[in-house]
Amino acid sequence: MVTKFNTTTASEQIHNLSPREIQCIDWVSKGKSSWEIGTILGRSRNTIDFHLKNVMRKLDATSRTVAVVKALKLGIIEPP
Repeated sequence: MVTKFNTTTASEQIHNLSPREIQCIDWVSKGKSSWEIGTILGRSRNTIDFHLKNVMRKLDATSRTVAVVKALKLGIIEPP
């Protein structure tokens, strides 16, 4: 019998953010643009925008700034 341990946090489960989405919103909280985040993570700007739009939808945020504030309040990311 194999036991699978759940390694996701409660905040991740509640809002179902992927690890990449959390990475992206964390970089936004540090003042990085989509282009900069894409360069850091080795992805295109469009891919980063896709992830950030998903974060905004999942957190019911109208902007990146609002998404960062909500992610901080929910403990999804730590203050920079």
